[in-house]
Amino acid sequence: MIVDTHAHAIPGRYPERSSCLPRMEPVQGSPDRTLVFDQVRFRAKEVFWDAERRLEAMDAAGVDAEVVSPMPPLLRWDLPSAEVAFLARHVNEFVAELAAHGSGRILGLGMAPLGDPDGAAAELATIRDLGLHGVEVTSSVLGASIGDEKFLPFFQECERLGLAVFVHAMPAATARLPRSALATYVVGIEGAYAAASIVTNGVADACPDLRISFSHAAGGYPLTVPRANYFATGAWNEEEPRPDRAVAPSEGPTPLEVARRFYYDSLVFDRRAIAYLIELLGADRLLVGSDFAAMPREEPCARTLLAMELDAEQLEDITWRNAHRWLDLPASG
Repeated sequence: MIVDTHAHAIPGRYPERSSCLPRMEPVQGSPDRTLVFDQVRFRAKEVFWDAERRLEAMDAAGVDAEVVSPMPPLLRWDLPSAEVAFLARHVNEFVAELAAHGSGRILGLGMAPLGDPDGAAAELATIRDLGLHGVEVTSSVLGASIGDEKFLPFFQECERLGLAVFVHAMPAATARLPRSALATYVVGIEGAYAAASIVTNGVADACPDLRISFSHAAGGYPLTVPRANYFATGAWNEEEPRPDRAVAPSEGPTPLEVARRFYYDSLVFDRRAIAYLIELLGADRLLVGSDFAAMPREEPCARTLLAMELDAEQLEDITWRNAHRWLDLPASG
């Protein structure tokens, strides 16, 4: 059984409310439509909004269920707050409708207007009432890392309502790298920033029961955690702590213990990277992800993972059990 936890959807239509909102333009001679949203022009196939097409694509890829979240360009926090709130509600209702037509195989995540943290927290009740399983957030919001203290009440409300959180790395232009690096290196940097900010700004401590996952294994974060662990414990390789060598000793769980409370999609494009994640974080922390339909899946989905000769328990954890734990679904196949 395979649950793809990183898949995206786009509403096929948008209300004609204001020029700030997205629109879908027809593509002559094709069922495709072009998403037009400010500077974004993205040609989208029917699979983004049509449940029947999604189920066909899942069958073709060997996927049993999908966790569907809004396509990241829709997560625009720089628009007027009323427009973002309206867009979030429209997208959430669309994802709920898509899931309702998915024969139980489409599991939806919503979005909340994070430019207004109080409004975002208030939207979570509607997300739950729509039958969605959680919420997608971006690695940063208007220049602030997602772990900034201003978002703590939002995460506390996610924890209280039992909603899962999916942190999607959102690359932002930087003078330190060319724009051509946004979709590659900057995504990895953003993922690391997001996870580190959740830890260092106190969200992880304040919300110990928050079920949170990170796209693309939180980028560079898993490579930096051992260094943080050394600074906290003074020990290499998680050996016996050496307080005399600890650069920044701290009480409570170690950085590696905190990292092992999170979930990470294993869309890292190389079996050696997956093996590292399993060894450092544990097979019980990893999820299958594909970024479909923004990116093509492996053929079949999770082909690399399935070819790694993992033991049956590890494989079942990664392919579906962890997804059920993250979403708080019954632990049955």
